[in-house]
Amino acid sequence: MVQIEAQGLGKRFGRDWIFRDLTRTFQPGSAVALLGPNGSGKSTLLQVLAAYTLPSAGEVRYTLSGRALRPEDVAMQLSLCAPYLELIEELTLAELVRFHTRFRRLRAGLSDAQFIDLLQLPHARHKFIRDFSSGMKQRVKLGLALYAEAPLLLLDEPTTNLDRTGVAWYHEHVAATTAGRLVLVSSNVEEEYAFCQERLTVTDFAPRR
Repeated sequence: MVQIEAQGLGKRFGRDWIFRDLTRTFQPGSAVALLGPNGSGKSTLLQVLAAYTLPSAGEVRYTLSGRALRPEDVAMQLSLCAPYLELIEELTLAELVRFHTRFRRLRAGLSDAQFIDLLQLPHARHKFIRDFSSGMKQRVKLGLALYAEAPLLLLDEPTTNLDRTGVAWYHEHVAATTAGRLVLVSSNVEEEYAFCQERLTVTDFAPRR
């Protein structure tokens, strides 16, 4: 189980601080919504907490089952769904899942075929990803994140491109996969983070001008 401890955390671009002096512990087994309007720094904070980018001030400490975890090893413990992540469009769905699971196992011994059934995309098993609709691609990205064997789950605007059926699918599978994990959701859409027990508003840590 992963715990993240942010101490005096800040990030700036040029002279402009996005957030500053953020101190908080993100506990295993909790779901936290990172809130704020567009451009407020939600995705940036998520990337800093994921050790994808370095903070400009403060530090982030990670522990895995009570033992210190180096920032460079955090990537092996997380799964991420975000609009800026791309799928390999030259692969079919079956090939993509086979490729992905070479690096990150699916939860609870789930087979590739069972996973594709959970996506409700068995008819598209041999279809190229480039021929998927935007909603189908988003469901694949979500599924790969939700069902990865990883104790840290990061969701950035998770219902992007989903229709009402897709949003219902998201709710169902979030409920089935988040127990015991540390979950961080970057969003300004309430139905994306309604399951989160905790809220953190990024603009509360924006320096006054």
